[in-house]
Amino acid sequence: MPPLITNVYTADPSAHAFNGRVYIYPSHDRETDIQFNDNGDQYDMADYHVFSTSSLDPLEPVIDHGVVLKAEDIPWVSKQLWAPDAATKNGKFYLYFPARDKEGIFRIGVAVGNKPEGPFTPEPEPIKGALALTPLGDDKFALAPRVAKLTDDMLQFQGEVQEAAWLYKKDGLYHFSYSTGDTHYLAYATGTSPVGPFTYAGRILEPVLGWTTHHSIVEFNGKWWLFYHDCELSKGVDHLRSVKVKEIKFDAEGKIITMKSD
Repeated sequence: MPPLITNVYTADPSAHAFNGRVYIYPSHDRETDIQFNDNGDQYDMADYHVFSTSSLDPLEPVIDHGVVLKAEDIPWVSKQLWAPDAATKNGKFYLYFPARDKEGIFRIGVAVGNKPEGPFTPEPEPIKGALALTPLGDDKFALAPRVAKLTDDMLQFQGEVQEAAWLYKKDGLYHFSYSTGDTHYLAYATGTSPVGPFTYAGRILEPVLGWTTHHSIVEFNGKWWLFYHDCELSKGVDHLRSVKVKEIKFDAEGKIITMKSD
């Protein structure tokens, strides 16, 4: 399957259906001379583009709405505009994003626009204490969850932290999907509450070329779609990724049929 976007490198796609179109809010990967390291400095993203299309089946042309926010225009940011997300309320559109502050610490910021494609005007300071945001659409509220189970001695987190989480609601159940880290699987669990507990339900996507499996899932025109990225276009360069999309199929019991990246 070819990338959805080929004019620039994109990753970490957060897809949402607004006003009869699918809008994609990704990271914007770029070429860099920074060597790969555990701090992630090679992921040196400096701005955000927004993309949209009127149809996924059949696929209509994807419009690049251009740069909608730059790191240099955000007073508290030093570098690395990573995986963003978006939400809407009362006619306004909100772009949430992580970035390093002037001390090199990752914070969550927000920028506001009048249209889903932006442009967006950043707030002068990051959100106080915020680590994540999960817009929940028709539930008319949003959560900023930070929940971890402790070990019996109350000194450590129990289990590993899972990256690249996404939460959506289907047929009365909340689906919580996530990357499994070094194993490179994209898995999911289900529950009756947005804050859990969740029961493991299976794998969504087998490993792709590239180190990360940041993704999003959205319903559009009666079908469910998985947005993800891989490094096929850059021939395996981890920090030069490209967004792809696949239709999600469900079995007779409503479970996701595991997919492979083409």
